[in-house]
Amino acid sequence: MGYMNSQYRTVKPAQIEQRKVFRHSVQIQRAAIRQQGKPAKAGELVDISVYGCRVACETKLAKGTRLWLRFDGSSPIGATTIWCKDGHIGCRFDGTLDQSLFRSLTLISE
Repeated sequence: MGYMNSQYRTVKPAQIEQRKVFRHSVQIQRAAIRQQGKPAKAGELVDISVYGCRVACETKLAKGTRLWLRFDGSSPIGATTIWCKDGHIGCRFDGTLDQSLFRSLTLISE
């Protein structure tokens, strides 16, 4: 049983990272986002893991939007929009990212 004064105490949100895999920060100017049948839009890759990424761009996309991503001259990578907020898009890749591409993208920023 808790103390009486604890029921009125405000609790801050948890600061726990809920991702299964750590995301690596990167800053690559060349990122392209393309929806089916639409021209590519420029963006900047902010962070990445083998399962997904966050891209800064002016494009607003609805949750669940299918798109193709291209980073620094890579082949197109299929992904789905998980969220879109404040000029950033969170994406989940269709499959895991190729290890050699992941390594090259994360080594560029270091």
